[in-house]
Amino acid sequence: RRQAESGRIREKYPDRVPVIVEKAERSDIPDIDKKKYLVPSDLTVGQFVYVVRKRIKLSAEKAIFVFVKNTLPPTAALMSAIYEENKDEDGFLYMTYSGENTFGSP
Repeated sequence: RRQAESGRIREKYPDRVPVIVEKAERSDIPDIDKKKYLVPSDLTVGQFVYVVRKRIKLSAEKAIFVFVKNTLPPTAALMSAIYEENKDEDGFLYMTYSGENTFGSP
C-alpha cells in the first residue's frame, strides 16, 4: 500500500522526496505530530532536522540526532541523495530521531 502511495507522490511531485519520521524507542524527546513529509530534493539534512526540531518544539539547548538506517547522515548532504541511497523498498525514506546519540556513531 505504501509503495503505491510513494509512486503516486513521486509522479505528482518529482522534485520532492517522501520521508517518514519516527521517534526512536526509549528516547525521552517529544513525539512528533506529523510523520509523513514531502521534502524538497534540494533541502539538506541539516535543514530538515531544523524542520523536525520546530515540529516537536525542541528548545535550542536540547540536542537532537536524526538517523537513517542507524547512521547519522552528514548534515550537508542533500535529502535527495540520502533518499536515493537509503530509501526503503516501499519508496519512502525512513528517519528516526532521538535526544541521545543512541547508536554511538560519530
